[in-house]
Amino acid sequence: MENNWTKVYTTENPVTAEIIKQGLIENDIAAVIMNKKDSSYQTFGIIEVLVNKKDFDAAEAYIQSTDTE
Repeated sequence: MENNWTKVYTTENPVTAEIIKQGLIENDIAAVIMNKKDSSYQTFGIIEVLVNKKDFDAAEAYIQSTDTE
């Protein structure tokens, strides 16, 4: 993965991460999910939503405008 991606959101809930990602994509902000949960024990780890560095401010504004958790 290129170095132009930056973390904009962190959660332990995969559904929440997917909702945030889809909302960002619908607002023309490219987003991907990086699942850092342990594959053996799904209770350990986090899930990050990443966006391009140039879209960080717009993504952060979108996330703050939604009540996801």
